Amino acid sequence: MSPRGVATPDVRELLFAAAERVVERTGPGALTSRSVTDEAGCAKGLLHAHFAGFDEFVAELCLDRFARMAATARTLHGLAGRGGVARNLHTVALALFDSGGPALSGLVMTRPAAALRVREALGDGAPGFATVQEAVTAYVREEQRLGRVAETTDPATVALAIVGSAHHLMMTGWPGGPDPRPAMTRLVTALVGGGATAGT
Repeated sequence: MSPRGVATPDVRELLFAAAERVVERTGPGALTSRSVTDEAGCAKGLLHAHFAGFDEFVAELCLDRFARMAATARTLHGLAGRGGVARNLHTVALALFDSGGPALSGLVMTRPAAALRVREALGDGAPGFATVQEAVTAYVREEQRLGRVAETTDPATVALAIVGSAHHLMMTGWPGGPDPRPAMTRLVTALVGGGATAGT
């Protein structure tokens, strides 16, 4: 029980962050409810007190991180005409790898029931990669209207290339493997240019 005047921590976030650390350190195969609660330093039953089961926990973790990723992408609309185009896109592209993105993608693949829950939620409109793709498309289109992206650029193709490449790098990465961020930085620069128009 928390001392008087001390806020009780967000239990979901406490457990989610602990799970990310376990996966990033030892891989998705090492993740269990016990490893999560041990890492979080909390009672063994806390996870099951807040989630119907471990697959639900994994699915909710992934959906929560997907929502964060989508929220970052949505901030692009406020950046049109400001800063550098490539720099703005770099921020969103690299955010796809925050919060253990590659490790979490691998985690979902190891748990079919969790993967099904995630697919169903995304199909019902939960924010995910499609949301990011839509935000990037709209942003590039607006920068194009402002004359900061070449008229020959296809915004939808730029968005597909960024999101698709990020997804590929996530699914083929592994804990301790090569950092995918430099590859994403090179891709964004190649797509929108590194000169004055891109503002890099």
